[in-house]
Amino acid sequence: MSKRLWEQIQLAKSQATGAAFTPTKLRTIKDADTGVRRQIEHPKRVKPWWFTSDNGKTAVCVRYGARVLELAKGKFAVELPAHAQLVATLELIKTAIEAGELDTELESTAHTLRNGFKR
Repeated sequence: MSKRLWEQIQLAKSQATGAAFTPTKLRTIKDADTGVRRQIEHPKRVKPWWFTSDNGKTAVCVRYGARVLELAKGKFAVELPAHAQLVATLELIKTAIEAGELDTELESTAHTLRNGFKR
């Protein structure tokens, strides 16, 4: 979870400065002629966890896989007064997760996700 949060923070910082952020992941490919497998670095797509709400403000949601965590009863996002506070908010969320403040929500979401695979 902390790696994904780190990616979100770096993505927000790069968008604020106008720089490019392109993380990579290892991908195994097989040579068609020889059959030898090798790993190459491949650009990784990072989707931002923030969006612009109907009233024009920036909102941040926390994701666990493809699911959005419920931060409070019926609340799935944090609305920011200004887009400039995005990096600070993401760092605050990272600190809260590392401190264990969202453990119950993470466990509940993980349990629901696991049960979806059982048949």
